[in-house]
Amino acid sequence: QVQLVESGGGLVQPGGSLRLSCAASGISGLYAMGWYRQAPGKQRELVAVIISDGRTNYANSVKGRFTISRDRAKSAVYLQMISLAPEDTAVYYCNAVFRGNSYWGQGTQVTVSS
Repeated sequence: QVQLVESGGGLVQPGGSLRLSCAASGISGLYAMGWYRQAPGKQRELVAVIISDGRTNYANSVKGRFTISRDRAKSAVYLQMISLAPEDTAVYYCNAVFRGNSYWGQGTQVTVSS
């Protein structure tokens, strides 16, 4: 059974930083992992993805501020976020694509507010 568990969300002031973590279980081998977010009243959107060969892709709105990385040994993926702005406020979801199936974590709230 595939499970994704996120952590690291919270309340941060504008300009601050946060690091999100996602631990995966039940997955092995080559797969892609990513982060998505959903703000109130908006559709879920891609934030960043890292595929099996290490290549990454980012939403234009976070380029230069967010960095996605993974630790294969720990089956984990991370999202380092800096220069956070109120428009980054959302529930952030971890995603893994494995053997043609897409799996989601439960989400972690990130709130950027003074």
